[in-house]
Amino acid sequence: MIVEGINVVNELLNSNSKIEKILVENSNNLNLQKIVERAKNLGVKLEILAKTDLDKIRANTQSVLAFVPNYKYVEVEDMLALAEKKGQKPFVVILDGIMDPHNLGAIIRTCECAGVHGVIIPENRACDITDTVYKTSAGAVCHVKIAKVVNLTRTIEKLKQAGIWVYALEAGNKRIYKADFTYPTALVIGGEGKGVSRLVKESVDEVLSLDMFGKVNSLNASNAAAIGIYEVLRQRVK
Repeated sequence: MIVEGINVVNELLNSNSKIEKILVENSNNLNLQKIVERAKNLGVKLEILAKTDLDKIRANTQSVLAFVPNYKYVEVEDMLALAEKKGQKPFVVILDGIMDPHNLGAIIRTCECAGVHGVIIPENRACDITDTVYKTSAGAVCHVKIAKVVNLTRTIEKLKQAGIWVYALEAGNKRIYKADFTYPTALVIGGEGKGVSRLVKESVDEVLSLDMFGKVNSLNASNAAAIGIYEVLRQRVK
């Protein structure tokens, strides 16, 4: 996989992710020079090219490309282990059919900023971790544990058996601000257009709603996720 952008490549270097090769434009740009220096210090294979040569590989880049292996997914248990290691109550985000890589990247970025222990996505009818997701997440993909599961409802049942309260966000239900997120929590965000699927709604502990006062009855998935995630964080840090 080829990923691009100064922020993404910096986060790859910060996270000690496996990098097969970095291509950098021959430039006096300070940010690019820092990437060159760090790559050399870490022993990452590096090529410095003219902009015209870089554009032949991928046009309109931010002057730096990294060749990386396909994203390595983790197990849900790894997320719970991370929470335990940090001495925190688990907080995971479940994405039910997010198809747009820009939405997925934005949600992963929010999760990383909020200290979410992991993100769960379904194996089918959902966006994978692509180069666009890397770029849209500003490199947050490098720092977030992401699991891909065959069956969301079965995974939700396992989380509930592990003592985690699972909530879905869907318009027209109990206000999210009435829920208590100080307990181990999983938050389900529905996909674009269809929202949370029926089977998933039937498997969660409770369905919650964001306050809506306008004429449009729903938010973009990544915006709804951000509000929900930060409500959990607000309750835990106050």
